[in-house]
Amino acid sequence: MIKTRFTEEFGIEHPVVQGGMQWVATAELVSAVANAGALGFLTALTQPSPEQLLKEVARTSEMTDKPFGVNLTILPTLKAVSHEEYAHAIAESGVKLVETAGRNPEPILPIFKKAGIKVIHKCTSVRHSVKAEKIGCDAVSIDGFECAGHPGEDDIPGLVLIPCAADQLSVPIIASGGFGDARGLVAALALGADAINMGTRFMATREAPIHENVKRKLVDSAERDTALIFRTMRNTARIFRNSVAEEVMAIEGKGDASIQDIAHLVAGERGRKVLDEGDMEAGIWSAGMVAGLIRDIPTCEELVHRIVSEAADIINKRLRQAAS
Repeated sequence: MIKTRFTEEFGIEHPVVQGGMQWVATAELVSAVANAGALGFLTALTQPSPEQLLKEVARTSEMTDKPFGVNLTILPTLKAVSHEEYAHAIAESGVKLVETAGRNPEPILPIFKKAGIKVIHKCTSVRHSVKAEKIGCDAVSIDGFECAGHPGEDDIPGLVLIPCAADQLSVPIIASGGFGDARGLVAALALGADAINMGTRFMATREAPIHENVKRKLVDSAERDTALIFRTMRNTARIFRNSVAEEVMAIEGKGDASIQDIAHLVAGERGRKVLDEGDMEAGIWSAGMVAGLIRDIPTCEELVHRIVSEAADIINKRLRQAAS
C-alpha cells in the first residue's frame, strides 16, 4: 500500500489515475479502474449531450461503489459545445471529483464548488499550475511533453516539469505523460508528485472499450511511434503515427495551413472509427510515448495492483539497498 496526500485527500486507495480519453473513458473502463482502487474519469464530451452524460454517470455508479470522476475538456471544437451546460450536468450527477483541462476553468468553478466537488485541473506548464491553485483548484495534474493529447507549446518533459511544479505548489500534484509502470510511479513520487495519471496505458487493458487491433498496436509499438500535429496552429497534439498523421504533418509543413485544410483528416468521427472498428488508417487517434513501455493487455485490476506492488518493492528493496 502506498499512501500519499492524494490518496488521503481524495479518498482513493492507490495513487493511480486514469485520464479522461475521448471515446475511451466510458463506464466500462472507469468502473473497472475504480474497482481496482484507482481513480477513473469519464469523459464528458464523449457523450453527445449533458443528458447522456447524466445517464453515463448513473450507469457507472451501477458498476462500482468506489469514487470516480468526470473530465471536462475546455477547448475549441469543430462542433459547438456548451461547456457550462456540461458543467451543470456534472454538478447534478452526484460525482464529487472533476478533472478540467484546456482553458482556464475559473468561469465554471463556482458550479462545481457549490456542489461540493473537488477540482483537479490539468496543466502543461508551471505558470498555469500556479494559476490553477490560485483560483481554487484542489489539485493539479501536470502534463509533460511525453503525453498523449495536448502537451502544450513549451516542450518541457516530466523529469523537469514535475519538480519545477512541486517547488511552487502546495496542492497535490498528479504526474502525467509517459507513465505506465511501477518505475514511473516511483520516479513521480521522487520528483514531488502525489500520484500518476495514465491514459494510453489504460487503453491497452481488457476493459477498455476499443477494438483489439488498437490494443495490439500499442503492444507492438515503440516510443518513437507518435507524431505531433497542429504545431503550426499552436494547439499541439500528440497522436499515433499512421498514414493520416503523416498527411496532416505534410500539409502543415507547407506553411500557412488552416484547420479547414486538415479538418477532413482530423475529424473526430474518423478517429472514432479507428477505435470502434480497428481500421488503423481510418483517422487520427491519441497515443503517448509510453507506448514503448506497453507489453501486454491486462485487466485494470492486474495493471493497477502490479504497478503498486512493484513500486513498493522498488522503494523497499532497490532504493533502500542503494542508500545503505
